[in-house]
Amino acid sequence: MLQRFVDPAAVAAEIERVRSLSGNALRRRRQAVFGRAAPEELTADLLRRMIANRLQEEAFGTLDRDTLKVLDGLAGRGGSRRCERSLKVGTVLVRDYQGRRHTVTVAPEGYVWEGKPYSSLSAVARAITGTAWSGPRFFALKSPAEQDLRREGGAARPHRQSRPS
Repeated sequence: MLQRFVDPAAVAAEIERVRSLSGNALRRRRQAVFGRAAPEELTADLLRRMIANRLQEEAFGTLDRDTLKVLDGLAGRGGSRRCERSLKVGTVLVRDYQGRRHTVTVAPEGYVWEGKPYSSLSAVARAITGTAWSGPRFFALKSPAEQDLRREGGAARPHRQSRPS
């Protein structure tokens, strides 16, 4: 990485100024930094963090490509366990299947069903049903739009409601 000559105190002061921004001023600053308008669903806190991160990257540089790749892998981006990784330890999943209620607890090392540990939700679903199932689908963790996206291999289709006869 190229050595940069930046005053860390000046970067910290600029981040403090960003922290004081709110509403439209924060959205204008985000647009100036990123070159495009912020999506409406982004909270003020997230906008502040994004801007502060960009300021630090511009001042001190960013992570190298290999490190970013490792972090992306750890975050599960694009992986099949993406929605599983967002579950917090202690979360209890409940699924009624063939007249019986099944509860699975998210543990630090995986999942627990009927007192037995499993490495993935798909392994739990397989144990419950006796067939190969997508664990996130079995426990309804994937939204219909995500399921459509996988099926179509592209953008999700809008859900059509049937009309009463």
